Amino acid sequence: MSKYFRLLLAALRGTEKNFTSGSINRAIFLLAVPMILEMVMESLFAVVDVFFVAKIGTEAVATVGLTESVLTLVYSIAIGVSTAATALVARRVGEGNRREAGRAVGQVIVVSLVLAVAMGLPGLFWGDHLLRAMGGSERLVASGTPFTRMIFASTPAIILLYTISGCLRGAGEAAVAMRSLWISNAVNIVLCPALIFGWGPLPELGVLGSAVATTLGRSAGVIYQLMAFFRRNGTVYLQLSDLRPDAAIIRNLLSVAAGGTGQFLIASASWIFLMRILSDFGSDTVAGYTIAIRIIVFTILPSWGMANAAATLVGQNLGAGQPDRAETSAWRAAFCNFVFLLTVAVIFFLGARPIVGLFNSNPTVVATAVECLRVVCLGYIFFAYGMVISQAFNGAGDTRTPTLINVFCFWIVQIPLAYGLATGLGWGPTGVFWAVALSESLLAVLAIIIFRRGKWKSVAV
Repeated sequence: MSKYFRLLLAALRGTEKNFTSGSINRAIFLLAVPMILEMVMESLFAVVDVFFVAKIGTEAVATVGLTESVLTLVYSIAIGVSTAATALVARRVGEGNRREAGRAVGQVIVVSLVLAVAMGLPGLFWGDHLLRAMGGSERLVASGTPFTRMIFASTPAIILLYTISGCLRGAGEAAVAMRSLWISNAVNIVLCPALIFGWGPLPELGVLGSAVATTLGRSAGVIYQLMAFFRRNGTVYLQLSDLRPDAAIIRNLLSVAAGGTGQFLIASASWIFLMRILSDFGSDTVAGYTIAIRIIVFTILPSWGMANAAATLVGQNLGAGQPDRAETSAWRAAFCNFVFLLTVAVIFFLGARPIVGLFNSNPTVVATAVECLRVVCLGYIFFAYGMVISQAFNGAGDTRTPTLINVFCFWIVQIPLAYGLATGLGWGPTGVFWAVALSESLLAVLAIIIFRRGKWKSVAV
């Protein structure tokens, strides 16, 4: 027992940074533990916010759902750049070139800030138009616009929290990324109810309070991350000169990021279409779907922690000239994820109603959320392999392959299938849920088939 406890402490402390030698199982554990905890903390943002917002009313929850559906475009950019950051930094660390890794981190920050301003301003100025375009009622638009504007104003914090975490993971500093999310959530959990309901001297801001708390929490996490990178004794350290734009590194970064961004943009655009289809069935249905998705995210994000561990292992080992070790790492991480999600699927299928009941008591909202949970979790066995193998491609710098798979599965299969089942065949929201489960399962099958061919091993980054 003491051996496993010491290993857990090593994972939480982040004492090991390079994973190109030694036991693969040990490397997966040391990387996955802090990455899983990081993703749990990220998912807590969503769960905590919707938990307290649900106390305000159904329209408040629907406001969060509609805003988040558009904000996924921002997350797409953040995750895309984060994916590229992990691949570039991991490859440089695997090569032993840590000074170049530091320069890559600086360019990631520069690119992140430019993109954040470009994406945040439209939502800040036209938040009401976004809610209206997503099918929100005039009453919802009137009450929810301040929330939407505040969330889009926080775009720099959102993107930097993702992209700098990607740099940290590539550097093997997963424990630092994890701690930054602990700080972010601590601030959010304390301030969210206080600002929503006006505890003590704080004003009662309603749903806007959730946006303010989330913004302050994410900003605190970013500050912690930057402090970690400016330490001279870190695995990869940042100098002020690294923030000077470097055209060559930026081109390389954007080239890899384009695929990563494309993957999430494709999935996000699909989600927006799905939310638009569901909005025709009323605010209660949107609220139910929003709650179910938040619960699902709570389990999927830890799985992304496992997938991110695979990406780091693939990147570092390819950099060290060990492609076979990179492949073995990906398959082992995928199996671990399979065991985890299979357990979660059983829990969700059997306990969906009491789980959803913690968030809302409206019969229509609860019924929608329960059905969504039960249908979507049926595809978890496939999801487990799909998300890890996709990230393994990304860790190798091959972001093109998973992008093409996403185009086919989400735009050619998922959207038409959801509309056809929900509207054409009259299945209603149930049709949307089945479209999600089936398309995600197809994605996993295709990713596995292509990954086995091994072309990703020769991608230059």
